[in-house]
Amino acid sequence: MKIVVGLSGGVDSSVAAYLLQKQGHDVVALFMRNWNDASVTLEDECPWIEDSNDALMVAQKLGIPYQVIDMSELYKEKIVDYMFAEYEKGRTPNPDVLCNREVKFDVFMKTALSLGAEKVATGHYARVDSTFDENGKEIFHLLAGKDNNKDQSYFLCQLNQDQLSKSLFPIGELTKPEVREIAKEIGLVTADKKDSQGLCFIGKVSLPTFLQQQLKPKEGEIVEIFNDFAEFHTEKPQFSSKLEELQFLSKKIKYQKSDGKVIGKHQGAHYFTIGQSKGLGIGGHKESCFIISRDMETNTIFVGEGKNFPGLYQTALKIEPSEIHWVREDLRLKNGESMHVKARIRYRQTLEDATLYQFEEGLYIEFANPQSAVAEGQFAAWYLEDELIGSGVIS
Repeated sequence: MKIVVGLSGGVDSSVAAYLLQKQGHDVVALFMRNWNDASVTLEDECPWIEDSNDALMVAQKLGIPYQVIDMSELYKEKIVDYMFAEYEKGRTPNPDVLCNREVKFDVFMKTALSLGAEKVATGHYARVDSTFDENGKEIFHLLAGKDNNKDQSYFLCQLNQDQLSKSLFPIGELTKPEVREIAKEIGLVTADKKDSQGLCFIGKVSLPTFLQQQLKPKEGEIVEIFNDFAEFHTEKPQFSSKLEELQFLSKKIKYQKSDGKVIGKHQGAHYFTIGQSKGLGIGGHKESCFIISRDMETNTIFVGEGKNFPGLYQTALKIEPSEIHWVREDLRLKNGESMHVKARIRYRQTLEDATLYQFEEGLYIEFANPQSAVAEGQFAAWYLEDELIGSGVIS
C-alpha cells in the first residue's frame, strides 16, 4: 500500500515511517512548512529549518522519497488569524485541534491522496479501528493511544469518518519510551530529540509576544473577588426542569468592578485566559490568585485567591448547535436524549465522569465533579471507554 507520512522532524513521526516501511508498505515522506514569523520565535531558534533537516536525514536513513510542501499561507488564514480573533474576543482557542481538522487531515491529506497514496500516517499517540454495522457500513473508531501519558486523541477530536478512514497512527500501540528505543536501535537522528513545546504552527514561541504582534497592549484593572461573594453566586436555587438547571450551571458569572477590590493593573485582558495565575504581577497573598473571569468590554480581569476558589469552578458547560461534532455520527443524540460518558476540557486532563444532555438550544455536559477553569473557545471531548466519539467548542 502507498502511504504518505507527515514527517515532522520529531521522533514520533520518524518511527511511524519506519514501522510502516518494515510492514512492507510503499512509504513517502512529506514535510509541511508551516507559517513562521522569526520575530516571535525564541532567540536563536529557526524551528522549521532544523525540523526539515532532521526529517530529510530520517528519510535518507530509511531510503524513502522526501518532499517539502509549503502550507504557510493556509496556516496563516486558517489557524493564525483564527487564533488572534479568538483571543481578541476573550476566548481561549486550541490551535492544535484546528490544525489537525483544517490542515493536516484536510488540505495535507488531500495533497497526499493526490500523489496516489491510499492512506496518510502521522506520529500521533492514538489508534483507529473499524467495525461494520448491521447494514454492512464500515464505522471507524478513534481510540486513545496506549500510552496514557502521551495519548493525543483529544487533538484529533474534530476528525470525521471520512478522514479517519484514510488515517493511520502507527505508534498508537506504543509508549514514548518504546518509540525512543526503536529510534535508537535503528540509529535515527531524532532518537533523543526533545518533544516540541511550541504552538503547532510556529514552534517555540512566547505566546504573549506572539499575541502582541496584532493585539496591542491596553492597560486595564485587576479586580479581586472574595470568597463570600463567589459562594453566594454559585448557590443553587430550585429548578423546574433539567434544562433550567443546566442553563444555570453552565452560565458564566458576570462580575462587576464594584463586586470586588482593584488590586493591580494589566496590559490587556486579551493576553490572558481563565485559570491563569502567572504573569499577573500580584503580591501580598497567601496563595496565588487565579483569573476567574474577563470583561472584554471594560478590559477588566477578575481574580480569586487559591486554586480552590469557588468562582473558578463550574459543573456544566454548553456547546452551541453549530459547534457540536460527532466523530461517531451513528451515536448522535436527538433532542431530549442523554448519555453517560467520560469527558475532558483540555489535553492531558484526566477523563471525568459526565452526562451529555441534548436540547434544541444546544448540547450540555454536566460533570459529576466541578471542573476548574472552564474557558470559552476550548474544546470539550467525550468518550465511551477509550473511544473518542464527539467534541465541541465551549460557549
